[in-house]
Amino acid sequence: MKIKAFFIALATLAPTQAIASNQVALDNSVFVERVTTDASGKERVLLEEPKIVVPGDRLVFVLNYRNAGQQPADKFVITNPMPSAVRFAGAGDTAQLVSVDGGKAWGTLDTLTIMQPDGTRRPAQPSDVTHIRWAFQKPIPAGGTGKLMFRGVVK
Repeated sequence: MKIKAFFIALATLAPTQAIASNQVALDNSVFVERVTTDASGKERVLLEEPKIVVPGDRLVFVLNYRNAGQQPADKFVITNPMPSAVRFAGAGDTAQLVSVDGGKAWGTLDTLTIMQPDGTRRPAQPSDVTHIRWAFQKPIPAGGTGKLMFRGVVK
């Protein structure tokens, strides 16, 4: 039952706020990363559709964007929630900010902290990430396209 609910959450990751604020169309996909070994012993990484996922499976989230407007999309921001069943595992080289409090505060993971029940603070961990955000520093030209990716691990 949890896996079925997880697939529903994957299907609803579209950052609708970003679509409404500009004429930038977003399309997202989720893949399970599988490592196989061929006959010669060489490892290959395959991205497959997530038919069944289990704790520990590595996921790759892909966000494709396209400026469908007639003007450049300036100061464009994409905000994507992390599914509750997934632990954030990085976004590669793309510059991004994360939130560990539902989108109230943003920063790099190494600068954020979590309030403990006893009032002390501890450094935020990847499992604390609730949202990920990319803020484009340059306008996306009319017709311009691109791709963003981030990774997660099924809890």
